[in-house]
Amino acid sequence: KILSVSGKPGIFMLITGGRSTIIVESLIDGKRLPVHPTQKVSALSDITMFTYEEDVPLREIFLKAKEAFAGGPAPDPKSESKVLRDAMKKILPDYDAERVYDSDIRKLLTWYNILQAKDMLDFSEPTVAAEEGEA
Repeated sequence: KILSVSGKPGIFMLITGGRSTIIVESLIDGKRLPVHPTQKVSALSDITMFTYEEDVPLREIFLKAKEAFAGGPAPDPKSESKVLRDAMKKILPDYDAERVYDSDIRKLLTWYNILQAKDMLDFSEPTVAAEEGEA
């Protein structure tokens, strides 16, 4: 599982979980750290983004971004607002521009670039055959 930890930059991979603490590893520098129950943790698989139709899961947005940027990196997340909004339009043309803030787009592009650099953008659904093979 890939996680976002409130107050910590970047994204993390879940290493192990205990009753009171989980251990995560940063995808930026590989450092491991404990996350306590008082810290807010979100799984990227649980995050969605607003569109005019329905909320779109982050997994689908990453797949669309990979397609939009031909598998390469996204624009610099520290770019000015117009560049960020143009990139978002390219990824998800019907995103709700009033409810999706520049900070949300920055976070999305940062996470995408981290996953892209680690070659972790394969979010395809596991097939039934593969699941049966593992069982």
